[in-house]
Amino acid sequence: MAERQRGTRRTVELRDIVTDDERAAALALRVSPEQGQFVADVGTSLREAVDYPEACARYWTANDGDRVVGFVMLSDGIPADVLDSDPTLVGPYFLWRLLIDENAQRQGYGSAALDALVDYVRTRPGADALLTSAGQGEGSPQPFYERYGFVPTGEVHEGEVVLRLDLRAGE
Repeated sequence: MAERQRGTRRTVELRDIVTDDERAAALALRVSPEQGQFVADVGTSLREAVDYPEACARYWTANDGDRVVGFVMLSDGIPADVLDSDPTLVGPYFLWRLLIDENAQRQGYGSAALDALVDYVRTRPGADALLTSAGQGEGSPQPFYERYGFVPTGEVHEGEVVLRLDLRAGE
């Protein structure tokens, strides 16, 4: 996936995890202990992608050059009939996981990974919004998502506040 420059902000490239080395680099990513209650590790994420094929998972590493700084997983276009029949799913485009390694946090990589993801989702059929959810409590990622432009929908899914980013803004 191509990089995109956004002013003076960092950029990252989202790369498919293809090789064993790429998988190992992704599995080595860690969040701080206090963030663990909000973000599942990469191994859990990869298992969930396999266990829930109806969620249409697509995932990447977030790279700054050769450095793997994060992991992103998206529900990529869940069909409407599947969403209607399965209340455990949110979509069609749902940011399922955003993990920035604890050694790369507070350096702009989270926003850069979202920039790259939003660029991707805007290319997808019928994509007018990107949804995500955030647990509540000290250290919740909800303020980060809101600073980026997500707004709460008023819905709660599996105990987490659902947030929506309008992808048509500025068109």
